[in-house]
Amino acid sequence: MKVVVDLKLCEGNMKCQEAAPEVFEVRDDDKSHLLIENPPERMRDKLKLAARLCPRQAITVGDD
Repeated sequence: MKVVVDLKLCEGNMKCQEAAPEVFEVRDDDKSHLLIENPPERMRDKLKLAARLCPRQAITVGDD
């Protein structure tokens, strides 16, 4: 599984970090940064939730 954050769309709303803090971190630049680019499959539901919660639709979750 692969997670991508489109930094051009990201506004640092922190919804992703709230949903999956082990994968997303909003830094001083007000952008979400990935802590794990290829998280384990068991996290898929949590990551899809983070993608749905993103107000700018900046997160995609897909297969490798």
